[in-house]
Amino acid sequence: MRVPSHSIQVRLLYVSRAVGPQTTTMTTSILAQAHAHNPVHGITGVLCQGQGFFFQVIEGERSQVNALYSRICADKRHQNVELLHYEEIHERRFGQWSMALIHLSVDDPMVRLHHPDFDPYSGSGPQVMRQVMDLLESGQPIELPAA
Repeated sequence: MRVPSHSIQVRLLYVSRAVGPQTTTMTTSILAQAHAHNPVHGITGVLCQGQGFFFQVIEGERSQVNALYSRICADKRHQNVELLHYEEIHERRFGQWSMALIHLSVDDPMVRLHHPDFDPYSGSGPQVMRQVMDLLESGQPIELPAA
């Protein structure tokens, strides 16, 4: 998706730890909020969750992405929220999804094969972004299409 030239567009990548177990109810709640909020605010992205982690890439107009990230930092479902990467962009990588979901199962052979020591807190932003892209290519994201 090409971004409009009249606004500054950004891509943000963060990691956090789940507060309590990552249940289907929690995931459904997060995705429902994303599906209601993100299209209205021009935000797209992908959420990876599992093994006690959330990491998410959010793309959109700078003030909208920053406001969403502030809400995520205050969200009681997350702890240890850490910004890994932030950049201005000219084209979105995840423009087709208001939010896609990728599960990071400890038993997933692709996660173990490509990232056996997976810990998003220990990698650089570009390294974790490469992991997200690998997981998108090798996994089956649950897609919420962009409006």
